[in-house]
Order: sequence, then C-alpha cells, then structure tokens
Amino acid sequence: MITLVSEILVIVLAIAVAVAIVWLFKRFAMLVLNAVTGLVTLFIVNQFHLLGYFGAADIGYTTATILICAFGGIPGALILVILSLLGMPIT
Repeated sequence: MITLVSEILVIVLAIAVAVAIVWLFKRFAMLVLNAVTGLVTLFIVNQFHLLGYFGAADIGYTTATILICAFGGIPGALILVILSLLGMPIT
C-alpha cells in the first residue's frame, strides 16, 4: 500500500516539475524575444542615425540600455529614444 502511494506521489511530483519547466521556458523565450526585438529596434535607430535628425546623439549600448530593451522590448527601446530626445539619455 505504501509503495502505491509513493508511486502516485512521485508521478504527481514529476508532472508538477514538468509543468514548471515548461512555464519557465515560455517566460525565458519571451524574454529573449523581447531582447532581440528591442535591440534590433535600437540598432536600426542608431544605424540610420534617426536621432540625428532631431539633434540628438545615438544611443550607446550600455548594460542599462540592454536591460531596458531586454525587459521592455520595443516599448523599452522607444522609451530610450524618447528619453534621449528629451535630453536625458541612459548611460
């Protein structure tokens, strides 16, 4: 009887661990997707010197800007652009 209960407990625990791994993988994949899209947006803005048309310097690739793009994606990159245009670049 005890082995049956322990086997069922192990199966339930394995299912819970599998669900947690899938959930974490989805979150990690979303973070990677956000980082790529945000950094590509920032790269395009810098490559074509789009901020130069408004008299602002290009945005540098620092740890802070990479983290903002990683967690914010395209909206994070746009926030960096807006802050740079307002004269408050993240360095």
